[in-house]
Amino acid sequence: MTESAKTPLTYRDAGVDIDAGDALVDRIKPLAAKTMRQGVMAGIGGFGALFELPKRYREPVLVSGTDGVGTKLRLAFDWQRHDTVGIDLVAMSVNDILVQGAEPLFFLDYFACGRLSVEVAASVVGGIAKGCELAGCALIGGETAEMPGMYPDGEYDLAGFAVGAVEKSAIINGLSIAPGDVLLGLASSGAHSNGYSLLRQVLARTKAKPDDTFEGQTLADVVMAPTRIYVKDILAALTQFPGAIKGMAHITGGGLLDNVPRILQPGLQAQMHASAWQMPALFDWLRREGRIDAQEMYRVFNCGIGMVLVVSGADENAIADFLRQQGQTVSTLGQVIACDAQTKSAVVL
Repeated sequence: MTESAKTPLTYRDAGVDIDAGDALVDRIKPLAAKTMRQGVMAGIGGFGALFELPKRYREPVLVSGTDGVGTKLRLAFDWQRHDTVGIDLVAMSVNDILVQGAEPLFFLDYFACGRLSVEVAASVVGGIAKGCELAGCALIGGETAEMPGMYPDGEYDLAGFAVGAVEKSAIINGLSIAPGDVLLGLASSGAHSNGYSLLRQVLARTKAKPDDTFEGQTLADVVMAPTRIYVKDILAALTQFPGAIKGMAHITGGGLLDNVPRILQPGLQAQMHASAWQMPALFDWLRREGRIDAQEMYRVFNCGIGMVLVVSGADENAIADFLRQQGQTVSTLGQVIACDAQTKSAVVL
């Protein structure tokens, strides 16, 4: 047996720093504390987080969602932009459960890395906490996994889990959508968290740099703009106009072409007009520099529309005006039309 084989080993020798993990928990606790809301019974630090459903619910139905940030993380590593990807993480899940009318109640995260940097992880979790504040949900738990040999130094992966609640009678399922209903689009804040594998190909082709000037900002600020969280404004609209919003589609992977049909019943199509809204400069640049076909653009990116609402023509103006008062940019995209029942629900642009 060699001398080195007799040397006592520690977990730190194997690449896992327990002290760093403890230091991160200490940094996270005050961030999580800022997100606390009614219902939290036990949060960060325990083996499991406890949450009591608000008593105002008579027949609560739990709605859950999980997602990640995708290859936008590659740019976070390369450009050292770790402070907003946590907002993206929260947004992808809470916006998803929102479309069924659910109020997000709490959120959990999973952060995995090869070697833990307390500063980087704290920056990421700070973004998660900010996203939870914007969504009105509590960050009540999570997991930080340091796994040497699984991830290169300086890289990590993220996953998020949101749980919300909706009254059984108020679930939004699209069943009442009918021909003639109007499609309202809420503006996105940028590419959100989808299409970044293609976006990065355009960046590589053009040799664009993060500090390049783009529309009065740095390219990094435009490309890394966090996903818009629509929760509070849409929940306010649902309260103000009960039953008036018939369906909602969060425009994520699959873009406008694949997400809107998910809320349409057989025999219905969405007829949308590309001229109904101004496509932001980022998407024009991507289309031009990548020579990307228009159909591909609408299927990969949100193209400036992050959420689509379906309402009756009678409610269109009131709901649109209300959302504008909340600070949303709202466009009338088109309408629902009838089609043959055997025809696949689709978006016609």
